[in-house]
Amino acid sequence: MSADIALAPPPAGAPERRPTLADVVRSEWTKFHTMRSTRFVVVAVVVAMVGLGAVISAGTARGFVRLTPEEQAAFDPTLVSLRAYFPVQWLFGVLGVLVMTVEYSTGMIRSTLAAVPRRGRLLAAKALVYGVVAAVLGQAVAFGAFLVGQPMLAGQGAPTAALGDPGVTRAVCGAGLYLAAIGLLGLALGTLVRATVGAFAILVALPLLPTVLPLLPGGIGDAVAEYWPTVAGERVMFVVDTDGGLPPWPGMAVLLGFVALVYVAAYTALRVRDA
Repeated sequence: MSADIALAPPPAGAPERRPTLADVVRSEWTKFHTMRSTRFVVVAVVVAMVGLGAVISAGTARGFVRLTPEEQAAFDPTLVSLRAYFPVQWLFGVLGVLVMTVEYSTGMIRSTLAAVPRRGRLLAAKALVYGVVAAVLGQAVAFGAFLVGQPMLAGQGAPTAALGDPGVTRAVCGAGLYLAAIGLLGLALGTLVRATVGAFAILVALPLLPTVLPLLPGGIGDAVAEYWPTVAGERVMFVVDTDGGLPPWPGMAVLLGFVALVYVAAYTALRVRDA
């Protein structure tokens, strides 16, 4: 990778200059956009979120007439068009994981840490670069999925939503924010675990665990599931609320709080461990 020497240590005898945050951000941006997996994952995100969103919208619309009156009243056209977020979140997450674990797998982390001894600054730069990219990409594909999905619903006579309707813009923007948060969570897990497979396995399990939590006795599972980070974060995409779960932004705050806690653990591990 050409970015491997973007922040090489100074030659012997040269006056030492510690890189600033701006220096590290520039270096991390070079690493990120020259990483071969970046373009493939970005293309996969766009195709999956928009293309799969259109398929889900069309299929759901065809089945609308067969729904009961109660199910039709609970129909959320905005959420339907954003449903592809569930598999797409793993694409955001795996790219975040790779931002860190690629350096461990290639051994480049040693030269990176030699050039940037302040490990908190390194983690902050990686999170800033990928966070901005994930936020922009998340908003783009969320709006793309919504704008493609709504005509699919209308074509089958199902209810539709417009960005000017109450709660719709919040839900679409929230979908992009949710995806970016999962991407940043992947980066933190990659820092904590230092292995692509291990970090991705945790990332895959997190959204799936709530499906088994209700099996716990005494209603404990239901209570835990409501505040589970991914479940709580998903609430921001709901326009029609039928189950009385967490409000949209408090739910997102739970997810962001969880991501922040994982970053604290990741920073601690990065500080105390050898490269």
